[in-house]
This record gives sequence, structure tokens and C-alpha cells, in this order.
Amino acid sequence: MISIIILLNHRLSPSVSQSHFNDIFLARRHVLLRTLQRMVGNRSAAEDLLQETWLRVSRALTEHPIDHLEPFVFQTARNLALDHLRARRIHGRTMIEDVSSAQLESVVAQLSTPEDATHANRLIEGLSDSLKTLSPRQQKIFTLSRLNGCSYTEIARQLDVSASTVQKELKLIMAICVGVVSRLDPP
Repeated sequence: MISIIILLNHRLSPSVSQSHFNDIFLARRHVLLRTLQRMVGNRSAAEDLLQETWLRVSRALTEHPIDHLEPFVFQTARNLALDHLRARRIHGRTMIEDVSSAQLESVVAQLSTPEDATHANRLIEGLSDSLKTLSPRQQKIFTLSRLNGCSYTEIARQLDVSASTVQKELKLIMAICVGVVSRLDPP
């Protein structure tokens, strides 16, 4: 009889937790939104991050009970904002959106020597050859991280691995790249 009550309480726990979360979320929504807006500097992005926070916490509640729900909500929102800022910074380094094609074409290229071109070609070939030796998962991690600007958590979610695994794999990949560069560029 006691085990049936425990089982029923366990089954009811997620909905009770979700209800409690909804109450906390509604009560703290404005504070969360202001915090996110201050962090990312954009109301629309803050609204999106607030919605993503609700989805992430709701999903987490279905997986396991959360003892300190309010701090968990704020930490989730903060982490999402930091991921957003990191992705925006990477995107800003790799994409030029506010510059017209005429302006881009008017930029004078530095003159390079034939030796510079040969060295650049050797470097690209070395990196390309080294990256071809990676496993398909490592290649995907490299592409998602360095070319698409995805965060560790985004990559982990896409590949169904832990963020720690993504971090370790990326560290190994970058060590390989640094090794290629150091062999071709002696100090």
C-alpha cells in the first residue's frame, strides 16, 4: 500500500513541479526579462531567451525533480544569455552583414610574396589533411563550433552527447590544428 502511494506521488511530482515552476516563472518574469535584456542588449532577443528558458526548465522538470527551482531558473536564463552572446561574438567575427559588397570589393588586398602564398597553401593542405583523419563526429563538432559558431550545449544537443564530450573533442581537434601550424611555423 505504501509503495502505491509513493508511486502515485512520484507520478504526480512532475506536474506539481511544473505548476510550481509556472508560478515562479510568472512571478519573476519581469525580473528575468530585464536581466536578460541587460545582458544581451536587445529586447527581442531577451524575449526569445526568456521563452527558451521556460522550455529548458520545463524539459528538465520532466527528467528529474529540481530542489532549488528559482535559482535554477535564473541560472538557466543566464547560461542561455551567455551562449547567445558567445554565438553573436563568433558570428560577428565571421560574418560581415552591414558592409555593402561595393565596400568589400574596394578593400585593397595586401600584396603577398610567392613564399607567403606557398606557405599559406602548405598550411591549408596540412590542416585539411589533419582534419580528414578525424572521426565523423569530431568533424561535425569542428564544423558546428568553428564554422557555425554553435555553443558546446547546442552541439551536444545536436549530436546527443554531453557538453563535456564536446569540449574534450574540440580541445583535441584544436591541439591537432596547433600542431600542424607549429610544424609549419617554427618559432
